[in-house]
Amino acid sequence: MGRVGRTLLAIAATWFAATTTAQERPLPNGQQLFDATRTNLERSQSRQASYAYRERRRELHTNPFGRLGSGMGTEEFEVTPLPDGGVSRTLVARDGQPVKGGETTRSRPRARTSKRSAVADTADALDLVVDHRERLNGRDVIVITFKPKASAQPESREGKLARLFHGKIFVDEAGAEVVRVEASAVDDITYGLGVVARVNKGASVTLVRERVDADTWLPTSIRLSGDGRAMLFRKLQVDHLIEWFDYRRAPSARAD
Repeated sequence: MGRVGRTLLAIAATWFAATTTAQERPLPNGQQLFDATRTNLERSQSRQASYAYRERRRELHTNPFGRLGSGMGTEEFEVTPLPDGGVSRTLVARDGQPVKGGETTRSRPRARTSKRSAVADTADALDLVVDHRERLNGRDVIVITFKPKASAQPESREGKLARLFHGKIFVDEAGAEVVRVEASAVDDITYGLGVVARVNKGASVTLVRERVDADTWLPTSIRLSGDGRAMLFRKLQVDHLIEWFDYRRAPSARAD
């Protein structure tokens, strides 16, 4: 799910200018909006390493009825950035009840598998089009559509995963900030080479970003819904939700 979220943000960061469609009010200059949106995304992603926050997620496991992550309990973690760029995650609640002495795990930054940036690799993996303007939560947003580019040969994890989706990116017009990404899988999504789990074509992913302080927007939720199979044979339904909240600056974190 973390990789899917990073991929959706990479998709949002890489759309390019397209022909303006006729509307009551002309769409903004595509390249100028692209440049501003990409700058804001890159700044926010860099700053995210300086924030502590809470993470709430559904447990991912199957039950006798083949359901995965839907109707299950929830776990809540305190996530704290580390000076080396990694994070620590401490279990603080389960099913809404506090957990004393919860387990703490630490992770290091993921090593890059491609010499190219995720943004550049994802851009080359997709066809993106400035589509229209609409209202979302009382604000004007520009909607960008995206789909896989048939000739693309991505190198990064994000670029390869991006080719499994098509959908829409919603960009706040006034602030040039991505507020929402809605994507649907155009192919199966596999875990553990398809042996551990396979989520079928048509699965949907929705990512939401919100302002967390005066000038920083960060992800606040991602949801994956669909059906598939676990361990090759067991049918499953997926409804997996991760929420991030209570963002706050961590003094001990690595500087921006």
